[in-house]
Amino acid sequence: MPNERLRDAILRKDLTVASVAQQIGVDPKTVERWITQDRNPYPKHRHAIAQLVRQAESYLWPSALTPQRATRVAESEILRIYPRRSAVPNDLWQELLDQANNHIGILAYAGLFLPEQNPRFVPTLIEKADSGAVVEVALGDPDSAEVAQRGADEGIGEAMASKIHNALAFYRDLKGNDNASVYFHQTTLYNSIYRFDDEMLVNTHLYGIPAAYAPVLHLRRLGGGDLFDGYANSFQRVISKSRYVWP
Repeated sequence: MPNERLRDAILRKDLTVASVAQQIGVDPKTVERWITQDRNPYPKHRHAIAQLVRQAESYLWPSALTPQRATRVAESEILRIYPRRSAVPNDLWQELLDQANNHIGILAYAGLFLPEQNPRFVPTLIEKADSGAVVEVALGDPDSAEVAQRGADEGIGEAMASKIHNALAFYRDLKGNDNASVYFHQTTLYNSIYRFDDEMLVNTHLYGIPAAYAPVLHLRRLGGGDLFDGYANSFQRVISKSRYVWP
């Protein structure tokens, strides 16, 4: 039975059997067998291909990793846990942004602290988008029931919607940039997600507690892990249901 996941991942990256074989140092016939006969490559080759096509090994070869091994790899994707967002070093946000070149994503209700505390943040987003990076910013729809509920849960009422409008004002300079999109979502968020290529800061949400006082996971994607990809897929699911602020 063919490995359709591997075939699809290769095609999505505009790669060929020959180019994959060349980049990881094997014969093209070997890559062809991995696809058409669903053979499991050696671990070093699985890792190389997963990195190449930006997919988790556990997705491409579900039977190759034992549950115990998959768990250990996922745990290795956690670089650090901060007890609260305010404990994340201020310069780390800008450092991660400076290093990102392909995909930058912000998913929050307001996330006002980023542009408010760092005057370089939005200008750097513009620079990255101008250089070809995909920039996606998804804020809560200020008129939505989800935002109203979040404001009520935190005890700040309509101030939550006001924070979103304030954040949106900072992002107006992204309007009209072909590589940058700003959305309104109507989602009950369990986490705020800040993605910088293959690193991510995940701000967990606690009921009734402002996000600044909730824990943050610093993740780095590994080819054999699925923790980072789980949050990345969650991010994209929200984006797929969101509407553009500026069509």
